[in-house]
Amino acid sequence: MPAIVRDNPARHRYELEVEGHVAVAEYRLAAGVITFVHTVVPKELGGKGVGSALARGALEDVRRRRLKVVAECPFIKGFMDKHAEFNDLLA
Repeated sequence: MPAIVRDNPARHRYELEVEGHVAVAEYRLAAGVITFVHTVVPKELGGKGVGSALARGALEDVRRRRLKVVAECPFIKGFMDKHAEFNDLLA
């Protein structure tokens, strides 16, 4: 999947556009901590790995920015539970 995950700070979310649809991971940002609150993958993109690509891209950006993560969103929490390489980001 050649699409790129982008942070949209004005809308407080990471976005991944695929096939004309946009998947989003919404967040709240505080001093040094990002709290993921909700993830939405359009039904047209379901089962294509878009949610996982979005989560991975967002978490890689969080690491680059040296933030800690609070995963209130069940999807992001589940992704992190399955991918221990991101556990160091947990607040």
